[in-house]
Amino acid sequence: FLMGASTGAAYAVANPGVTDVKITQQSGTCTGVVKDATGETVIGASVVVKGTTNGTITGIDGDFSLSGVKKGDIIQISFVGYQTVEVPWNGQPLNVTLQDDTQTLQEVVVTALGIKREKKALGYAMQEVKGDALVAARETNLANALSGKVSGVQIIRSSNGPAGSSKIQLRGSNSVTGLNQPLIVVDGVPLDNFTGADNNDMWNPSTDMGNGLSDINSEDIESMSVLKGASAAALYGSRAGNGVILITTKKGTKSEGLGVTFSGSVSVENVFMKPERQTIFGQGSNGIFNATSSSNWGPAITGQSYTDWNGRTQNMQYFDNVANFFKTGVNLTENIAFSQQFDRTSVYLSATRMDDFSKIPGAEYSRTNLMSRITSSFGKDNRWSVDAKVQYILSDATNRPISGARSDNYFYSMYMMPISLDIREFKQAKNPEDGKMYWWEKGSGQNPYWAKDYNTNQDKRNRFLLNGSLKYQITDWLNAEIKAGSDMYFTETETKLYAGSPSSENGRYSFGEQKFYENNFSFLVTAQKDRVLGDFGGVFTFGGNLMERKSTGVSNSVSALTVPDLFWLTNSTDSNRSISQTYTHRKTNSLYGTLGVNYDGWAFLDLTGRNAVSYTHLRAHETRRHL
Repeated sequence: FLMGASTGAAYAVANPGVTDVKITQQSGTCTGVVKDATGETVIGASVVVKGTTNGTITGIDGDFSLSGVKKGDIIQISFVGYQTVEVPWNGQPLNVTLQDDTQTLQEVVVTALGIKREKKALGYAMQEVKGDALVAARETNLANALSGKVSGVQIIRSSNGPAGSSKIQLRGSNSVTGLNQPLIVVDGVPLDNFTGADNNDMWNPSTDMGNGLSDINSEDIESMSVLKGASAAALYGSRAGNGVILITTKKGTKSEGLGVTFSGSVSVENVFMKPERQTIFGQGSNGIFNATSSSNWGPAITGQSYTDWNGRTQNMQYFDNVANFFKTGVNLTENIAFSQQFDRTSVYLSATRMDDFSKIPGAEYSRTNLMSRITSSFGKDNRWSVDAKVQYILSDATNRPISGARSDNYFYSMYMMPISLDIREFKQAKNPEDGKMYWWEKGSGQNPYWAKDYNTNQDKRNRFLLNGSLKYQITDWLNAEIKAGSDMYFTETETKLYAGSPSSENGRYSFGEQKFYENNFSFLVTAQKDRVLGDFGGVFTFGGNLMERKSTGVSNSVSALTVPDLFWLTNSTDSNRSISQTYTHRKTNSLYGTLGVNYDGWAFLDLTGRNAVSYTHLRAHETRRHL
């Protein structure tokens, strides 16, 4: 054709040598990034050419690429909890910001099995605590960090030092004789939250070995969700009858620079409150002094002279032995983390070291946490995604305090000791003349300094938390996922009682090992779509799980050593040596599903079903002596 100009106007005329001209509009590829109002990328948002079935979803970094798009086509972007956005494509990359759907107040939360639901659609109580709030609490035991942050949650702390256990109860006790602990689930994998001691009676309790949740590092947590009541946890079966605590760990995010952060903290502790005691009367009873009495109802303390238990002349005065024995505790925590995103792959690495030097003399606790988590999307339209995580925990506890009405309980000894005796006099716990325990009380009493140095216990636990998942986004409303996870740990325990104790002339020794693992393999298909039939929408899930749980334990003890202070199992006679063994093995195969129907986003109906078959093999406390 020919182009001409006349008075500033443009026009075209046909070329006589051309009989026909056919003009077509070519298709291109629309690319872009989707973010929310805070600037965070939105993963899994639906991107569709309006009026067609041509669509895709956003990847890990919120990006998308959609082919077969013509200039002028309307691109429709939507995601649960956000207002739908429609943008005409002009051939340039799109930068889309989704706004919260404040009209319907949709808040998306993670529920059982990692299923995302609108909070208003839940038929049970649920609360979420962000990881920053847990870190700010600076608690050695993660369970304690929940205190005062979730309504209806009661945290029962022990007084057994920095490695002591804490129990969690959601809305009170559901059982008189059984456990009332909620199920702990970390990134979809159940965590064995063992709690307390094997024997918790008043007179002869065993050592408090802490609780499983205390192994988790608060620095690695993105959020914790508390599902209250049996209906909230129906998909997990009977062991979730007391509720569920869902823990989501951190993923890598796009960071400026290297993405490396370092943090450290120092905290101190002291005995804050203690029971009031009378400080008027000294050792003895009925107003009369008695050097062998543990009572505090002797003569009034006026500074008078008296002869003590060791035949020395002293001036009677009051001593605050609780303040004199316990010290200022110090907790040191250091963390270094790497968080970064490379194209469609995110990486999170973390290392944390915690050392707690308790206010209880001799009691120490250290924990090392290492974590690595990698997530990535791949394939056509980034429909495939993979998530793999490894957590390693090494915990080491020395001199866990003994509770109960026992002489080796520090607190018990403090309050049974006469207030006119000074505990600091007995810091040299072993008498250099005969090698025996140095203490005012004869018989079964125990010097707290002796318990610190010569009646010791130690335990080490190596633990792994592993999980991996592979997910495929079939459409913007349908996905399928397979997942595997494991919680495994190995614990060694050792106790030593040195020669010179009133309860054993040459000493005692014990050594034990416990192995535990729980493996879970599962699949889950999820369909979620609004306005399927008119104003009716719904969510449907169907899945299955194979669980295997095994625990073995062996404990060897020597009630009397042949050679003093030689701590070896064969250093004893056969009659003084015993072995105790435990074994449990359980398998559970289950299928489960949910069906949820909603009408116009305000009326909801949920149905949940689960069928499980369990197999259990139990052999406990098999004990035999070498004869």
